[in-house]
Amino acid sequence: MNYTLRHTTRYHYSAPVTLCHSEARVLPRKTPHQQCGASELQISPAPQVRMERRDVFGNRVLYFAMEDVHQTLDVTVVTPLSTQPLAALPATSTTWEQVAQQISQNNSFDIQLYRLDSPFIRRNDELANFAHSCFTPGRPIVEAALALNELIYKSFEYDPSFTTLATPLSEVLANRRGVCQDFAHLAIGALRSVGLAARYVSGYLETQPPPGQPRLIGADASHAWLATWIPEWGWLALDPTNGTVAGEQHPVLAWGRDYADVAPLKGVMNGGGEHRLEVEVDVMPQPMLSPVTSTGH
Repeated sequence: MNYTLRHTTRYHYSAPVTLCHSEARVLPRKTPHQQCGASELQISPAPQVRMERRDVFGNRVLYFAMEDVHQTLDVTVVTPLSTQPLAALPATSTTWEQVAQQISQNNSFDIQLYRLDSPFIRRNDELANFAHSCFTPGRPIVEAALALNELIYKSFEYDPSFTTLATPLSEVLANRRGVCQDFAHLAIGALRSVGLAARYVSGYLETQPPPGQPRLIGADASHAWLATWIPEWGWLALDPTNGTVAGEQHPVLAWGRDYADVAPLKGVMNGGGEHRLEVEVDVMPQPMLSPVTSTGH
């Protein structure tokens, strides 16, 4: 699939901001299944300092600083990218217990980083018990992971009014409702609580207007899902909000241990008072061009 992504983040402040330092994770990353063209970046007001780096997870991080007084901050990124279908799911009979054992003995930083606690996710018995309804003794790892994905999709209600960033996973689990961020965190917590590795993925999902209605500019959505490690295959990306494997229709922005590692925009400022946030996302399919060449997972 070929897409053009447009992501606008806009802050309105009730009082003047005299100085701000910000980090933005709004530049999509290259993956074995995703190639990115050059991004067009517009920041208003124009920053005095601007630079790009990679974080420990390999995400593109834009740092910028402003010294001009302002009451509105506008960051818009437009990126063309291409995605390709994933390979067929591995037909492995390896059990999840065997995978957990392998992971416990694996010294890879990239795997160990995603099996430990993180700012929004703490392993515990409650999450392990939730996972064990799918991760029964001797069950193959892929079958169990897909079952957990399906369980969250069928048993939880999507409810944007229920949670905030501060809502603990225990409340999400008890009330069986939340948003994509909560469902990704829940699945990650469940997987880690039974000894598996899982990471949080931020990205996009194209939305379709109701039949007969025009497509509204800015009406698409940023999205969140997860990926769990499958030995000798790679990271299996799962979207529990929609009960699917995350593939070519899920353009990837960034990944980390949880939402705290991939927040689109964060920073510190002097002044500002209260603020109001606006986000506009467009995921625009484009005609197919040359295919992306995949070299692995």
